[in-house]
Amino acid sequence: MPFSFNTVSALVLRYLFLYTRHPVRFVELIFWPLVDLLVWGFLTVYLQKQGAGAFPTAITFLIGAMILWDVMFRSQQGVAISFLEDVWTRNLLNVFVAPVRTVEYVAATCVVGVLRVAFTLVILAVVAASAYQFNITSMGLALLPFLANLILFGWFLGMISTGLIMRWGQAAESLAWAVPFFIQPLAAVFYPVSVLPAWLQPIAHALPCTPVFEGMRAVLSGGGIPWGSLQSALLLNLVWGSLAATFFALNLRHVRKTGLLVKVATQ
Repeated sequence: MPFSFNTVSALVLRYLFLYTRHPVRFVELIFWPLVDLLVWGFLTVYLQKQGAGAFPTAITFLIGAMILWDVMFRSQQGVAISFLEDVWTRNLLNVFVAPVRTVEYVAATCVVGVLRVAFTLVILAVVAASAYQFNITSMGLALLPFLANLILFGWFLGMISTGLIMRWGQAAESLAWAVPFFIQPLAAVFYPVSVLPAWLQPIAHALPCTPVFEGMRAVLSGGGIPWGSLQSALLLNLVWGSLAATFFALNLRHVRKTGLLVKVATQ
């Protein structure tokens, strides 16, 4: 059976209907990112007033880092939460007994992740520009590959999160939110990799998001587009994508074979 874009679009519509029929779901897309931006934004303003010289300029990286981190986080949530939506609404079995290929299901959740990113990114960009005079487009052409690599990595983290939830059941639902924060201390989001202990730095460099955040600071410091960092991020994403797809497929095969999928879907 060939890949069906109609099936993907139907699944995407199904997830979007959940938001239109339950507007409170938009709170999760708006409230928490906005709170994070306000906290980091006001901290940035305070540190700018207290600092001197180059320090106030450097501290503006916090706002850019927070926005880019949320891009990756929302992308991951699009995949993981879409799976949980099917679990919560007792729809998971309907999806897997229907003529829906696994790749089509995953593709639909990835599209939902992009839509979540776009919705939240617009709001954060407007608030950052109006409240803190931080224009995310100041990153120039580098912004697009930055976003693309973070969205890709978010998808892969979402697939890993979903695989863990399938394997361990609803008791592991918290991993849908926790997985990204497991890597945040090592991802050089708010500080350079050089701050980390020497033994942790190789782990940090193995994450596709690390070159993006390092590149962001280089661009905001007035440097050119860090093509080397972007190439590293893309290559690492290819590796992580292969691992995530294999992990997801193996866990899906396991829960189908052992009957755990029915247990997850009906708990």
